[in-house]
This record gives sequence, C-alpha cells and structure tokens, in this order.
Amino acid sequence: MDPAHRFRTTASSAARREAAAFWLFRAATYLVVGCGAAVFLTIFLRGAGTVLQKEPPFINTAFFTEAPETLYVFDFEGAHRQMGFREYQVFKAAHPNATLSPETYIYSAGGIFPAIVGTVLLVVGSMTIALFLGVSAAIYLNEYARDGKFIRFVRLSIMNLAGVPSIVFGLFGASMFVVGFKVFGVQFFGWNTSLLAGWFTLAFMVLPVIITASEESLKAVPKGFREGSLALGATQWQTIRKNVLPYALPGILTSSILGIARVAGETAPIMFTAAYVVRDKLPWQVEKLSEFVFQGVMALPYHIYVVSSKIPQNEYTARVQYGTAFVFLLLVAVIAAASIILRNRLRNRYKW
Repeated sequence: MDPAHRFRTTASSAARREAAAFWLFRAATYLVVGCGAAVFLTIFLRGAGTVLQKEPPFINTAFFTEAPETLYVFDFEGAHRQMGFREYQVFKAAHPNATLSPETYIYSAGGIFPAIVGTVLLVVGSMTIALFLGVSAAIYLNEYARDGKFIRFVRLSIMNLAGVPSIVFGLFGASMFVVGFKVFGVQFFGWNTSLLAGWFTLAFMVLPVIITASEESLKAVPKGFREGSLALGATQWQTIRKNVLPYALPGILTSSILGIARVAGETAPIMFTAAYVVRDKLPWQVEKLSEFVFQGVMALPYHIYVVSSKIPQNEYTARVQYGTAFVFLLLVAVIAAASIILRNRLRNRYKW
C-alpha cells in the first residue's frame, strides 16, 4: 500500500450506512422545510391579492378596519360591479329606478377588524392567566415540593393533559365556564359565551406546556445561586425572586411562544366558549366597563372555519379565506416576535 495514502478513508459497509443515514436525515429535514415553505407561500400568494393592492396606499385598509359584510355582485350600465352591503344600499338609493338583480355572497365583503380584535384579546388574556398559574405551579413543584409519589403523580397528570385534544378542552370550558353549575343553590361560573370563559379555557389548555417548560427552566439555574443567597440570610422566596426567577425567564418566555401559537390557532375551544360568527359591537362598546369580559367576540380561526366550511364556496369566499389566513399568520408572527425580542433581551441581561 502506498504510504502517502495510509490514512485515506476506504469504502466499507459501515461508511456506506453512515452516508445513507446522513442523506436520509438531510432529506427529511429539507422535506419538512419544503412543506412548511409551500404552505406559507400558498397562503402568502393567494392572500396577498386580498390584503395588498396595486394602488396607494398599497394595503387594503378596508380589510383591516371594517366588519364582514355580504357581497353584492351585479351588472349596471355595462359594468360589472362588486359592493358590500352598506355601499350597495347607498348605490341603490342613488338609483331608485334601476332594476338590479344582484347575486349575494355572505361574509365575502368588508373586512375582519372585529376578528382581529377578538383574537388579540383572547391571546393576551389567556396567556396572562396561563403564565401566572403555570409559573406559580412550576415554582412550587421545583422549589418547594418534596419529591414523592404524589408529586410524581402530579407531574404525570400534567404531561397527560398535554395530549388531550383541544375539542375536549372546549367541551370542558362550555360545561364549566359557559353553563356553570350549582352547589347548594349557589351558582358558580355560568359566564355564558364570553371573553372570560374563552380566557380560562384556553389558559387551561396551554398550562401543561407552560408548567413543563417553566420547571425545566428553573432546574437549569445552577444550585449555587440558591445556596449563595440562602447563605447570606435571604429567605427562600427572596432567593427565588431575586436569584432564580430572573435567570429562568428566557426559558419561560420560550414556553409562552409555544403557548401563543397554540392559543391563537385553536378553533374548537373558542367556538364553544367565546366566539360568535358575527358580532356587530366590539367588546368595549358596552354601557358598563364591568361587562367588558362578559362579551363574546369574533376570532380569526373561527372566521376562517365558518367561511371555509359553513357557506357555499366560490371565488369570492376563497379570497376572504386566504386573506384572513394571511393576516392571522402575520398577527401570530408579530406576537411571537415580541416574545422572542423580550426573551433575547433578558438573556443578554441575565447571564452566568
């Protein structure tokens, strides 16, 4: 054998298996990326026609600022016209002698502003409740609770809850928070279809993810931080608040990003607890401020579901479907990006 090639890699069955495994894993990764890109690209290309326009201001502001309307399509004086309900009423009043025979398409005109507002309120409210309860539970399990059969059972129960279908949480929320129950003649909950019922239902749905991720973040903080603080005379709560929780916050915010993605995209829970097909008034348009949380709302995922499956399909409804999906993905991306930016700032601030 030539000494110059003594350490040259020789072909063998093990090397061929290694190369095959490498290309298999690489192909699987690129397949996942390609499928995701195809989904987003389809929604972007088909939704951009609704959200964007060729003339200034290049954004369909009506789609972002108006409520859904019925679309009226008709021919008038040789021109093909498309109008929303309010515009059609004005046009009809201006031409009282005209014979109009419009075709109508429900929810195919106007915009999705009430659905955007409802989605933001549902996400912010439910994540606030979920983070408070989830982080509190994680602190107890990791910092205070002693390891034993009961605590292991609690952790197992939390893991099992993560696998419960969302529609089950929706039924639970409908029976617990919407309908409520009576004990010795005293009514508990019974909030009807409202923001409050949706908040708690969605919060309970994402609690397993937040508790598990928050507990792992707390475990990642070195024990020396706790021991040094306790040695200097701090109480356990002072140690957690000053020396543990700040360093675990980046990981906790990571769990919130996962929670936001799930809360915003669920249809079944909000369909049973918080969402209406059409809602004329916005949640804050009430006589008393105390009634704010007891108002039902429209929501983007439920609106997509209704427009996609509950009305006759045509080119006009498809335009609304993909436009709403485009805005929905954009909204989730903005909220998640805000969490990522806050997480990165905390990581740069708290390092060890």
